[in-house]
Amino acid sequence: MSLIAVTGAGGALGQTVVARLEQDGHTVSAPRSAEVDLLDAQATQAWADSLDDVGGLVHLVGGWRGGVEPEDTAWLHAQLVTTLQNATRAFLEPLKRSGGRFVTVSSKQVEHPSWSNAAYAAAKAAAEAWTFALSDEITANVVAVNAIVTPEMRAEKPDAKFATFTDVADIADAIALLLRANVNRQRIALYKD
Repeated sequence: MSLIAVTGAGGALGQTVVARLEQDGHTVSAPRSAEVDLLDAQATQAWADSLDDVGGLVHLVGGWRGGVEPEDTAWLHAQLVTTLQNATRAFLEPLKRSGGRFVTVSSKQVEHPSWSNAAYAAAKAAAEAWTFALSDEITANVVAVNAIVTPEMRAEKPDAKFATFTDVADIADAIALLLRANVNRQRIALYKD
C-alpha cells in the first residue's frame, strides 16, 4: 500500500482514521501538533520534505467555536483554513508525482449555516472552496458531517440518541473509500438534512 500523511491525528477522529488506514495496509505519518506546527508553513514543508512517496494526505485539523466576533473568525480561520492551506501546499508536488489523493472533513454548516455558528460555517466553506480548487491539480474530496460521536461519548451518555451525529468509524470508512475510489471533487455528506 502507500504512505498516507494525516494531520490532526491526536483527536478521537484522527486516532480512528489512523487505525483504519493502518488496517488497510497503509503506512501513516501522523505527527502531533507539538512535532509539526501546521500554522507554520516552513515547519509543514519540512514535514512533507521528510517523507518519500506520499500517496495521500488526510486533513483532520479541526476545532469549533460558536460566535460571530472577530476573534472567533480569526481563530477559526487559522485552525480550519490556514492549516489546510499550509498542508496542501507542502504536499501538492509529492501528491502530483504519485497520483495521490487529498481528503478533508467539513461540516453541514457549509450548506445550512446558522448565525450562532457563522464564523465556523464561513471557515469551513473556505476550506471546502480551497479543496475543490485543489481538485484541479490532484484528486481532492470532502467528507461532511454535522457532528462526530465516539464510542466513549456513547458510553458516557448511554441514553443520548446522537441522532444528528456521525460515528467516527463511519467517517474513517468514508475517508478510506475516497483514498482508493476513482472520484474527484466530491462532497460526501454523512448527515441527515
